Amino acid sequence: MTMKLLRTLLMIALALCLTGCAVVTVVDAAVTVAATGVKVAAKTVGAVADAVIPDDEDEE
Repeated sequence: MTMKLLRTLLMIALALCLTGCAVVTVVDAAVTVAATGVKVAAKTVGAVADAVIPDDEDEE
């Protein structure tokens, strides 16, 4: 009986540890997606600004 209880507690502890790893993986993926979105948006805004704002250089 004691061995069965110990085994059950061990399985619960391992399951909780794996759940923590899954949460870290999901959060890491969300941060990566958000960072990529910000990078793409910044490049797009920069390209639009370059296209709209004229250069000060005179063409010869």
